[in-house]
Amino acid sequence: MKEQLRIVCPNGHLGFAPTKEESFKIAAATKPDYYCCDSGSDDIGATALGADRSVSMRKWQKHDLELMLLAAREQNVPMLVGSAGDSGSNSRVDMYVDLIKEIAAEHNLPPFKIGYFYSEVDKEGVKGKIDQDVIVEGLDERPPLTKEEVDKTERIVGVAGVHPYIKALDMGADVVIGGRSSDCAIFAAPAIREGFPEAQSYYLGKVLECASFCAEPYGAKESVVGTITHEDVKVTAMHPNQRCTIASVAGHAMYERANPYFEYVAGGMLDMTNCKYEQYDEKTTRITGMEFVPVEGKVKVKLEGSGKNGEKYIGIAGVRDPYTIQNIDKVVEMAEQQVAEEFKDQDYKISFRVFGKNGVMGDLEPVKEIKSHELCIVVEGIAETAEEAEALTLFGTRQIFYARLPEVKGTAGTAAFIVDDVLPATASYSWTMNHTMPVDDPLELFDVRTEMIGEPVKA
Repeated sequence: MKEQLRIVCPNGHLGFAPTKEESFKIAAATKPDYYCCDSGSDDIGATALGADRSVSMRKWQKHDLELMLLAAREQNVPMLVGSAGDSGSNSRVDMYVDLIKEIAAEHNLPPFKIGYFYSEVDKEGVKGKIDQDVIVEGLDERPPLTKEEVDKTERIVGVAGVHPYIKALDMGADVVIGGRSSDCAIFAAPAIREGFPEAQSYYLGKVLECASFCAEPYGAKESVVGTITHEDVKVTAMHPNQRCTIASVAGHAMYERANPYFEYVAGGMLDMTNCKYEQYDEKTTRITGMEFVPVEGKVKVKLEGSGKNGEKYIGIAGVRDPYTIQNIDKVVEMAEQQVAEEFKDQDYKISFRVFGKNGVMGDLEPVKEIKSHELCIVVEGIAETAEEAEALTLFGTRQIFYARLPEVKGTAGTAAFIVDDVLPATASYSWTMNHTMPVDDPLELFDVRTEMIGEPVKA
């Protein structure tokens, strides 16, 4: 049994912006046991899953995969990537498998085995579970899932735990491309498979999944290395100017959690309540005291579903007139009234985001006084068809120009447009499903496959 295992994470979201090569090369020179990276998130919103597209540039995704693949194959160690292509849908997994094949051919790499698994979940299968009186529990205070909500969903993915990664590695995969996955499972899987405790393994994944976000000073897309033993986890910054400190590591462990001490995965919960953090050396923090609580009864898999709201256009207007700025709420109210009259027989949604006032936080913005000398108003119009959405957004944006404030004396208008028209955007989607479904087998929803890359074709 190994005394320790070392995993490098080069990027907190593969392809979202390119991995920084300097710190990656420093990490690769230490000869880690695994190269692992997460490539997706629901942070990016429901559109990527619903529209079945990536929000990351293909060339950036290829760049990051190429760095990892060449280093891993040179050292003959495994490489794991999860939540392929931002959403982890089946088409994104296929895209990443094709990219791996493309890179291997370009560099004439020796043959190796690739494993991959799909995470999309059949809607009829979910409705069948509901018909069998299986409770598909809602998260974040959502009620249990209904068949009506399933019907409103464009695409569903199950969030994989460690199980399909371990199966792919057991099948001899040198490279594993995963569908939608729990971030920490991508890193925990090889550690658990190598015999390390679940508590340390899941903590290793939790602290590594965003790469250099667990280091200071802040610097994104830099590599970090996690070392797991049977007693502890150590995490080390690779960039020459970064350090993993007690504060940076503990802070990241609490990052993105409803409860800062708990991390839920398919099969249980990582409890970080009693974690102890020590500065091991200048660039490394050591962590002990983590616990893993196995699930009681059946494993529950999180389901994420995205449904289409309609087609979308964007309008952009600028306001510099001080009187209009002082009365911008009234301007928006007038615009909304005009839209309501013009489109009273249509199903639509329109929003006016005022940047310079509360465009980021909306009603949650604590600063109520406008101090900006100019404002940017972004108008988002959503309707059933693209033609309707364009007309809606164009009309709404122009009403900012036409607002009839009582003290306006001039006729030149009080707004300026960035472009004369409005801009088409990807259709609007929203989350229809954030639930957990019990399964008889943790692999039930995940189709694991392997194939050889680079093998000569037999005559």
